[in-house]
Amino acid sequence: MAISSAGIGSGLDVKSIVSQLVALEQKPLSQLQVKASSISAKLSAYGQLQSQMANLQDMASKLATASNWDAMSVSSSNAAITGTATTAAAATAFSVGVSQMAQAQMAGSAPLAPAGSSVGAGTLRIELGAWSTSGPATFTKGSGAAVNVAVSATDTLSQIADKINAAGAGVTATVLKDDAGERLLMRSSVTGEASAFRVQALAEPVAPATEGVAITDGTGLGRLAYDPANATGGLGLTQSALNTKATINGVAVSSQSNVLEAIGGVKLTVSKVTTDTGPVEVTIKRDTAAAKTSINNFVASYNAMSNALAEMTKYDAATKKGGTLQGDSTAVGLQAALRRLVGGNGPAGTAVGRLSDLGVEFQKDGSLKVDATKLDAALAKPDDVKTFFMADGGSNGADGLALRLKDFAAGLLNTSGTLSTRAGALKSESDRNTKEQERVSDRISRTQARLEAQYSRLDASMGKLTALSSYVNQQVTQWNNTKG
Repeated sequence: MAISSAGIGSGLDVKSIVSQLVALEQKPLSQLQVKASSISAKLSAYGQLQSQMANLQDMASKLATASNWDAMSVSSSNAAITGTATTAAAATAFSVGVSQMAQAQMAGSAPLAPAGSSVGAGTLRIELGAWSTSGPATFTKGSGAAVNVAVSATDTLSQIADKINAAGAGVTATVLKDDAGERLLMRSSVTGEASAFRVQALAEPVAPATEGVAITDGTGLGRLAYDPANATGGLGLTQSALNTKATINGVAVSSQSNVLEAIGGVKLTVSKVTTDTGPVEVTIKRDTAAAKTSINNFVASYNAMSNALAEMTKYDAATKKGGTLQGDSTAVGLQAALRRLVGGNGPAGTAVGRLSDLGVEFQKDGSLKVDATKLDAALAKPDDVKTFFMADGGSNGADGLALRLKDFAAGLLNTSGTLSTRAGALKSESDRNTKEQERVSDRISRTQARLEAQYSRLDASMGKLTALSSYVNQQVTQWNNTKG
């Protein structure tokens, strides 16, 4: 007769048993992890909304900037004259004729051969001023001090040119080399009659305050002088210093450079004379391009914000899935408040009452669309559009849309604002979730260790019982055999 006990000696799958029991403990942790994923998605969504609201605030700030509306443009009937205008310029039109372009004085020496030869020691004294335009050559020195350039007996033209260029005398020097030898070329650094130069060659290095003895016969260093009133044989004039000469509405004007600044707030750049083509018509008017760009950028920024809110708060009945912020009262409220603000009336008594008067209309999906033709027509009266966006109502009236939108955005984005507060609350919730996950994970680890120890002991005990059962069965079998 055999003795048996159901289950005794069958062995235990400790790992499987513990795994199933721990899985029950894991459910709260899984729920916390799902919650953490949801919080993280909401935090990311609010971060996106904060970024887009900051961009919308920036677009509103540009619409609230006077220079965006007061810019002036310059147009001309001929590319010979171009220009720029500041906000100080008045809207006007006039004709400009140019008979002479400004140019710098230029002079060059006779060839010196062989190349690399020296010209002799002394001092080159360089002065800026004006040469007479009629009669005998007469030089009128300008207000600047003369510059002395010391030349040694062994200096080559290249070395002399380097010294002139380093002296800051208001002229530049270049060495030209050809088959005839080397020439020293000099040029005024700037254009205009008052920027002409005179170069005196003095017999020996002299101090700036002394006159020195001029070399006037064109020998030695005198070959590099330019002083036609007092010396011969020096540099030859290749181009006279001239001013720009023009007329504006028939009135003669002159400029040292090829830029005319005779009209307040306006700079006209001359690129060629107009004697062959006739006077150029120049028009100064308000430049609405910047304002138009700012309005289009504002619409694009608003649409990005509106579309993001719509996507985040939507509910798809077909898939029965909601957006990240579906049902979030803050996001839903923001969506409604923003649309009310942008679609509302402008300041009382203004020519432009709503965005729709500018050709900016709401679409079925809540976005804005610009009618470019209607916007251009509205911008024909830029001050009316400027008032709609920029009016400062003070304590008694309504501000313009751009100012109200700036304040609205600031209220959302500052540290105590709605978006910042909601994002902060989500961050705190995320931190609490993380700590709770750590606490539950620790509890699961301790529970798993306890169960593994408990069932390992049970397995060992059952193993002993199995061995004892086997022994008893063996003894009974032997006893039965002896009785057989």
